[in-house]
Amino acid sequence: MSATLAAPSEVRTHPIGLVPAVLVCGAAVLLFGFIQLIPGYAMLAAGLVAAWLTDRSGRTSRLLADLALIALGQVIISTISLRADISYPSMARFAVVLGSAVAVPYLISRYVYGDRVIRFPWRTGRRWTRTQWLYLIGVIAAGWLILPFYFITSGVYNNWPTVTAPDEIARLFVGVNAVGTWDELFFICTVFALLRRHFPTWQANVLQAVVFVSFLWELGYQSWGPLLTIPFALIQGYTFKLTKSLTYVLVVHLLFDAIVFAVIVYAHNGWPAIFPLVPV
Repeated sequence: MSATLAAPSEVRTHPIGLVPAVLVCGAAVLLFGFIQLIPGYAMLAAGLVAAWLTDRSGRTSRLLADLALIALGQVIISTISLRADISYPSMARFAVVLGSAVAVPYLISRYVYGDRVIRFPWRTGRRWTRTQWLYLIGVIAAGWLILPFYFITSGVYNNWPTVTAPDEIARLFVGVNAVGTWDELFFICTVFALLRRHFPTWQANVLQAVVFVSFLWELGYQSWGPLLTIPFALIQGYTFKLTKSLTYVLVVHLLFDAIVFAVIVYAHNGWPAIFPLVPV
């Protein structure tokens, strides 16, 4: 296909396109939130059929192609359990499956569709502003104050394995940061980017947040976790829109995840005792 098809100005959009997009992104709630694979796959299929119909009617263009990539990524992810497991076989399985969920849509988009919508902009050539640096400090402070209360009072730290040996702690650190990096590659650089071709930024952001938060729920951020993960997913999408920098949103995410790691270790072992608002 011609690379000109990738130009956003040549993509026809219509509000009716929200129907298939909601079906495809909403399927994540079934796939990852409730672990209902057959209904989830049926919802994905319904969304793709609806996208085909809207494209065929001429109201939209390329909606089916782009939603198919999002659906494909979700199907790939759904082939494994997302429960936290830091055994070596599980970590290898996570690496292969989650890596494929990013790589396969990218390769299809780039070499079959012939476009460059899915990109990973590590370098923007612009220095971070003072506001960006202050935001990073704010993220650290917010995580330091809020995350211990959330993990310990809700008991969700038990969704992660108890780690005591140095090797286990190291694997937990690698796992938390690897998944955090993957989050930005898939939810922001893939799902969000594809949706922004067809919908206003706020709609695309809400849709990607549905998939993002559903994934995090199965991963272990349960109880009242969505009160934290929904704003986080929305802010990450909006931050990427403003900065156009994968590096920046990744730094934000990994700083937050560093605190997540420390809290999980603390909750299981009583150290490092660095949190001021730990419930007694």
